[in-house]
Amino acid sequence: MEIKIEDSWKIALSKEFHQDYFSDLVSFVKDEYRMGQVFPPGKEIFNAFWHCPLESVKVVILGQDPYHGPGQAHGLSFSVKPGVPFPPSLLNILKEIKQDLGRDLPPNGDLTRWADQGVFLLNATLTVRAHQAGSHQNRGWETFTDGVIRVINEQRQNVVFMLWGAYAQKKSLLIDSGKHLVLTAPHPSPLSAHRGFLGCGHFSKANAYLESKKIPVIQW
Repeated sequence: MEIKIEDSWKIALSKEFHQDYFSDLVSFVKDEYRMGQVFPPGKEIFNAFWHCPLESVKVVILGQDPYHGPGQAHGLSFSVKPGVPFPPSLLNILKEIKQDLGRDLPPNGDLTRWADQGVFLLNATLTVRAHQAGSHQNRGWETFTDGVIRVINEQRQNVVFMLWGAYAQKKSLLIDSGKHLVLTAPHPSPLSAHRGFLGCGHFSKANAYLESKKIPVIQW
């Protein structure tokens, strides 16, 4: 099966692409796009992989689902295109950066600038039906993205994993904390951000760790 994805990921994930679950997943996703509105646009499903090749990964930020409103999702977790209002979770992320690092809020919520520096913005589920949160869960995406996390864990060194909320924190079982830094906090959504996400200091902690390993820091 031919999957259009950045070459380093294509090689590293070749075993996943040849498994039965992935063939079933592709068939399901194709049917969903034919039958109705699905986000992100098909050509942007693997956007995170195109912007952040495997050898470039310094930080992983794990989301759960793409945004399910029109014009929001573009293949990078928590990110929205320029001109789209900040979703609440993203706004809290940017507020934490301001508190942590003193950086003013950017003019838009497009996090491509992070991805191009080595921040891998991965959602556990890479597609979603319009206006139906979680509609593509338990169809195979989670198996695939668990495989992605395993590849990063095995093939990279000194990566910072930011796991926000209970769902993301379950993925810590896939990560060797002896060779990577795992940072955990409540989810940045308005329901939980004030229970410890705001004030977590993850962005300065990530940069301090990268600097200690002689890895260029992220310009958040």
